[in-house]
Amino acid sequence: MTIERIVFAVAGAFIVISIGLAHFVSPYWLWFTAFVGANLFQSAFTGFCPLALILKKLGKEAGSAF
Repeated sequence: MTIERIVFAVAGAFIVISIGLAHFVSPYWLWFTAFVGANLFQSAFTGFCPLALILKKLGKEAGSAF
């Protein structure tokens, strides 16, 4: 699994989990959803993603995006 697929999977999981938490626990979890979305948006333009840097240091295979 490449870094891109891992980043997309983790971001998707975070979004789904935070929406569930916002529904059942507190609407303040939507701020976390917004943070994940903003991070995905900025990484599309800059190529900078903190999770991608961590995965590179762990030795994961890089694809074309990161």
